[in-house]
Amino acid sequence: MGIVEDLSDTITFLGTAGARFVVTKQFLASGGAWLNLGGTQILLDPGPGCLVQAVKRKLDALKLKAIILSHKHLDHSGDINIMIEAMTEGGRRRRGVLFAPSDALNKDAVIFPYLRNFPQNIEILSEGGSYSVDGVTFETPVRHKHPVETYGMVFKTPRHTFSWITDTKYFPELADYYRAELLVMNVVLMEPREPVDHLSLVDAARIIKDVKPKAAILTHFGMSIWRSKPWELAQKMSDEAGIKVIAARDGMKFDLAKLDDP
Repeated sequence: MGIVEDLSDTITFLGTAGARFVVTKQFLASGGAWLNLGGTQILLDPGPGCLVQAVKRKLDALKLKAIILSHKHLDHSGDINIMIEAMTEGGRRRRGVLFAPSDALNKDAVIFPYLRNFPQNIEILSEGGSYSVDGVTFETPVRHKHPVETYGMVFKTPRHTFSWITDTKYFPELADYYRAELLVMNVVLMEPREPVDHLSLVDAARIIKDVKPKAAILTHFGMSIWRSKPWELAQKMSDEAGIKVIAARDGMKFDLAKLDDP
């Protein structure tokens, strides 16, 4: 029998924690997300516990084609070095691509210098950038409003498009940059709170209304959202927007084929 080609696009949430107290107390896991896009496996934002969460779910780091780091804050980068080791068998197999902003590698770098020759290549993320990994392309359309250099992503596979708005303060143009079938957003706060540069539930509702995706997934929750039962908040948003809004759960696997259903 021949090899069966994997034509599915899935996102596995290795964690949904998004604020220092939720992360440090591990009320929710903080491992980032594992993308399997038509067989091309990509790790996004390997925060603290990523390796444990991946092994727990039988996800093999040797199958990773790339690791993407949206920014260098520890809740996104805590396991970046061990996942580079895991992807490359401790450097014995030079493989995979690492994508990261320049400040994750330069000033106050979070990626250890001794690991930088382990991947086949390191590509620097920048505003308006376009990148490719084994037939999967993604763009970083705009630099976010966040204390360190930060980018969200718009992914395109032969089957689907989805965007991921990572950490940022809300600004009106966000919706224009992230139009896609599926919209994933890091939503830390219940309501906007100065000077915290993170999206709130109020911001998320506004973006969903503007983008009008087929579905939206909320993740990266702060304490206020976690205490308010994010699944109930998402259901209320669904009812109000007329668009399916899902609160991600630790370990949740979302198949983008669901977007094809009438």
